[in-house]
Amino acid sequence: MAGQLVEFASNGSQAQGYLARPASGRGPGVIVIQEWWGLVDHIKGVADRFAAEGFFALAPDLYHGETTTNPDDAGRLMMAINIDRAVRDLAGCIEYLVGLEGVSPGKVGTVGFCMGGQLALAVACKSTKVGACADFYGVHPAVTLDFSALEAPVLGIFAENDGFVNPEAVRKLEHDIQSAGKRCDFHTYPGVDHAFFNESRSDVYNAGAAKDAWQRTLRFFREQLA
Repeated sequence: MAGQLVEFASNGSQAQGYLARPASGRGPGVIVIQEWWGLVDHIKGVADRFAAEGFFALAPDLYHGETTTNPDDAGRLMMAINIDRAVRDLAGCIEYLVGLEGVSPGKVGTVGFCMGGQLALAVACKSTKVGACADFYGVHPAVTLDFSALEAPVLGIFAENDGFVNPEAVRKLEHDIQSAGKRCDFHTYPGVDHAFFNESRSDVYNAGAAKDAWQRTLRFFREQLA
């Protein structure tokens, strides 16, 4: 891992996360939001990849040190999150990130995977400091989204064979965003499964789709956060 664990004030308490910095010491900021497994090496690796592409990337630890590889435990941890508190904490993470020396002034990006995709959207709907949001197959049954205050364009990345976020749910999300008069660009990859971007999940990882989704995300953030 090229980054480091950091602690910082957020929402009136101490938060922690994984911070990866670009070699140049200057660049836009991106908040990377975990799957339901916690702040695992895959998510840290995504932050490192953003840093290698010139971004400051902060991955908050929403489980405060807990991680798991067991789906039942992951579901328990995910459902134990207080959504309103999590969104406020993520807004605090944005404040910390934009205050770092070298981070480009203005707005940051949010990107999340699975549970994190929904939270990336949720904080984008609340914070005017989010300038771009990338949602990778976002799902969380307790998250309610109100797009009326959304300012950031949304990039949606989805999987055709996703048992958690089916095509009907994707179409509804796209319709809801567009009906609110907001900008979005959705892509569904044929023949792939939920979590196809996670290289640590050999059962679902798809290298071709993951590469294309990564390049789309980089282009999106570079265009919107320039």
